[in-house]
Amino acid sequence: MSKIIKSIKPVFEKNISPVIDLLHKINITPNALTIAGILFIAVGSYFLYRENFILAGIFILVGNLCDALDGSLARKHNQTSKFGAFLDSVVDRISDFLPLIAVAYLFKNNELLFFTSLLAIVSSFLVSYTRARAEGLGIECNVGFFERPERSIILIASIFLGILDIGVAVIALGATVTAVQRILCVYKKTLPEAG
Repeated sequence: MSKIIKSIKPVFEKNISPVIDLLHKINITPNALTIAGILFIAVGSYFLYRENFILAGIFILVGNLCDALDGSLARKHNQTSKFGAFLDSVVDRISDFLPLIAVAYLFKNNELLFFTSLLAIVSSFLVSYTRARAEGLGIECNVGFFERPERSIILIASIFLGILDIGVAVIALGATVTAVQRILCVYKKTLPEAG
């Protein structure tokens, strides 16, 4: 989690506490929220593909809110589980890719923007993969400033503002820089054996 999001998170969780309590009261589980989130993002991606930018932005925004709420619900009401954490991570990757695939399709006739969209997809994957692989090796690697929340905010803002070309370029650049930062982090921490 980036420092920006980490500083905002306690305020966000405090303000959404009544919503979290309501969801718990009506028996909405964290995993149900995770699944709802991906469904909203899938529908939003379809609207993005159809160039209905207002509906695309709304559905993708709601999907991301579900993603923000699922972890808060799990933590506050002691519903955390290994499967829930796994499911959330898998769904996050799908939620990253679906809108960007739709964006790549929109730019299919513009070679530069099409390949920028593909770079955004690959780099977004690498941001999460490099950290997960490092942690799998027992190496802490939480460097980087452009994680999923930042990418989502840029994507949603660029949809509503009608500047998808700029948004996808910022995502591609920010995710690439973050992935490189993480590769260098692991390299430095393993320097004696890296050769």
